[in-house]
Amino acid sequence: MASLYSANFLFPSLPFSSSSSSLLTPLPYRPYDVSPAKINRRLSSSFSSAALPFDLSPPPIDHDLLDTMTIAGAKISEDGVIGTFDNDEEALDAVENGVAVVDLSHYGRIRVSGDDRVQFLHNQSTANFEIHHEGQGCDTVFVTPTARTIDIAHAWVMKTAITLVVSPVTRERITHMLEKYIFFADKVEIQDITEKTSLFLLVGPTSNKIMEALSLADIVGQPYGSHKHYNVNGMPITVGVGNIISEEGYSLLMSPAAAESVWKAILGHGAVLMGSNAWETLRILQGRPAPGKELTDEFNVLEANLWNAVSLNKGCYKGQETIARLVTYDGIKQRLWGIRVSSPVEPGSTISVNGKKVGKVTSFTTGKRASQPLGLGYIKRKAASEGDSVIIGDDVEGTVVEVPFLARQIPPS
Repeated sequence: MASLYSANFLFPSLPFSSSSSSLLTPLPYRPYDVSPAKINRRLSSSFSSAALPFDLSPPPIDHDLLDTMTIAGAKISEDGVIGTFDNDEEALDAVENGVAVVDLSHYGRIRVSGDDRVQFLHNQSTANFEIHHEGQGCDTVFVTPTARTIDIAHAWVMKTAITLVVSPVTRERITHMLEKYIFFADKVEIQDITEKTSLFLLVGPTSNKIMEALSLADIVGQPYGSHKHYNVNGMPITVGVGNIISEEGYSLLMSPAAAESVWKAILGHGAVLMGSNAWETLRILQGRPAPGKELTDEFNVLEANLWNAVSLNKGCYKGQETIARLVTYDGIKQRLWGIRVSSPVEPGSTISVNGKKVGKVTSFTTGKRASQPLGLGYIKRKAASEGDSVIIGDDVEGTVVEVPFLARQIPPS
């Protein structure tokens, strides 16, 4: 059973309180949706190295975490999304050789609660929620009744709720869709907690060292999706294994009031800042499909190769009949691949083999230092597979390659 702890992140040699005998002390769990209504994104701007590691005193007027990031060089859009810190190459290097931290607070967080929450999500998405217990997690896909893809969500099974992390572009659609399918007798509540929480991700091979430095070593080595609740001076924070695009790294979901202190603590232990521009490059290089690009009404969930998020042996759920037919009759006609190309290409460009159209490009990045041009695209199964040559558009040469996220997907044998 997952429990809630107090952690002295910055000074692991100091106990959290004078009565503590260990660094992590169990405390009652406080769900995110019971925080005071007036809590917003205004955070502490001061940081103290005195007895308490986190200074949560009232911030100066009009100063919040985004202001702190602006001072650090962030370029922020009008809707509050951090595009870049003008260090995209350094951030991508850190993903390979160190650790990067990215603020994905603009991603959607949906809280599903009530006595029937497990069965409800079990019926509304592709994962088998009935086999997961408190403190565990999984990926699940929301699909149309004909198994066309809407989004892949990361789910945390908590004591009184299941928390979903979804794309910012599908947040409202999924929330409304779930609300639509609540019947009169269902004991289910849907709450969008995006504005009440902040979400940071750690990416890179030395992420474990950051966890250990923050006195969170007990989460290191746990299975993908595992998560535990902690307490930062009265403010809840959930730390989970995995970071949306990788089973390595970590996700940190917290009260906005604790966000700035947590952010500074992570940077203090050597993490490199990453903006959403570099994150999008990383998404494509890793091969993680995205709504509006790889995940659309044009493609079904098995063509998107999302096998790890699909249960083939649970009961009836939305899209189940189509998925069962696709598997039973070998009806999957195309598959999502990476495509290493010789020069830049545009999403939507045709993919051809021997002069015949066999697919199309859905995403493209020039990669690190514009030296790793890679596209994602759907290709007919019988036309090409890993290692085969293709033509993009009129004359751009490409090679079909496997990419990490898709390579981890395991279809049934």
